[in-house]
Amino acid sequence: MKDTDLVLLDRIAPSILIEMRYATVYNFAKRALYPSLCCFLRKKVADKLFSVQAQLNKQGLGLKVYDGYRPHSVQKQLWEICPDPRFVADPKKGSKHSRGAAVDLTLVDRSGQELPMPTPFDTFTPQAHRHCQNLPADVLENRALLERAMEEQGFLPLPTEWWHFDDEEWESYPLVDLSFEALCALSCSS
Repeated sequence: MKDTDLVLLDRIAPSILIEMRYATVYNFAKRALYPSLCCFLRKKVADKLFSVQAQLNKQGLGLKVYDGYRPHSVQKQLWEICPDPRFVADPKKGSKHSRGAAVDLTLVDRSGQELPMPTPFDTFTPQAHRHCQNLPADVLENRALLERAMEEQGFLPLPTEWWHFDDEEWESYPLVDLSFEALCALSCSS
């Protein structure tokens, strides 16, 4: 397996909780856009995420992933719903999610309960921005802890979404439009 392969996150980091929001109605599109709850990332990105999880476990915390790889065709659908580059990448430029090099996530405690964060996932408001300081102290601490943990492993935070992080090497991965069905078939055969 190469570092550039798209892999199932739960095979690399089984202790990370996965709640693929775009396979449900619990996202800003208000409909399921993925046919599967599987989370795919580039292997090197998944390995880095596993390292973040290992560090957080020492503090009694962990990660819950909301999104990883996103087919380019789904990115086009999201752009049609919200053509705002602060929150949705223009498919003409391509999303880092469509490269398998971006992840949306949050912190959880030992029991899997989400820690308080600035907003719910996919809330496109000023409170979701990283520079927003008009928030409770524990929320600011949790956001900073997540950001620090991710940056230590080479992830870059998106300024407008506290939950979104890009792998620092995202440009080395091509845009992909493989369906989840095709990826699942490839994963099952390997």
